[in-house]
Amino acid sequence: MKKLTRLLAAAGLVALTACSVNAADTVPKDLKAKLQKQLPDQEITSVGVSPVKGLYEVVLGKNNVVYADESGAYVFVGDLIQLSSKQSLTEARKTELMKTDFAKLPFDRAIKEVRGDGSRKLAVFSDPDCPFCHKLEKESLNGVTNVTIYTFLFPLPMHQDAERKSVAMWCASGTGPAAWRAWMDNNKLPEPAKTDCANPVKDNLALGEQLGISGTPALIFTNGKIVPGAIPKAKLEELLAAAAK
Repeated sequence: MKKLTRLLAAAGLVALTACSVNAADTVPKDLKAKLQKQLPDQEITSVGVSPVKGLYEVVLGKNNVVYADESGAYVFVGDLIQLSSKQSLTEARKTELMKTDFAKLPFDRAIKEVRGDGSRKLAVFSDPDCPFCHKLEKESLNGVTNVTIYTFLFPLPMHQDAERKSVAMWCASGTGPAAWRAWMDNNKLPEPAKTDCANPVKDNLALGEQLGISGTPALIFTNGKIVPGAIPKAKLEELLAAAAK
């Protein structure tokens, strides 16, 4: 019961009992047009059925999921929770939407670190001043081997010095991991900290926005799955194994 209470508190919306999608339910023809008229500043990517009859899933932009009634007069923002499984169907849908073609990522814009035979692949969008990125490096990725890690420097606006540090690291070692490891392992920046070289930082920020990444760290696995946060090491290994299948 405590777990469910936490889910409901996080959702910020009344929990609705959900089951399988009602096959008889179809999206009203004019619902998307009605919503677009009401929300002119939002990109409505799609409108589809939800597991609850009369409630429709609306995807805004890349992966922002909200719900609307059939009249298009009301929008519900929050998590739709399946009580039988105590699962947020909204979060599950967002995860499904946050996928990309791993092979098409611009790896020439990333720091490349090969561990062991490098057979497994992982991309990470990371901010040098993000505490959770440090946690990921020191705990989740610590000891993980036989993996090639591509780190895309992704300084967040809230960290005022992160962009300068990101550029300085790139200027010092480019796609090599030396400057990144010196900072993450020992909080040491290159000396002198040059910031006048051609670098991919702004392009990485644009790429992250395109992929729906708004925070760090964000991990991308070879199956295209994008996972936010400093996930536990065991979960990371599980996801690497699943992506390799």
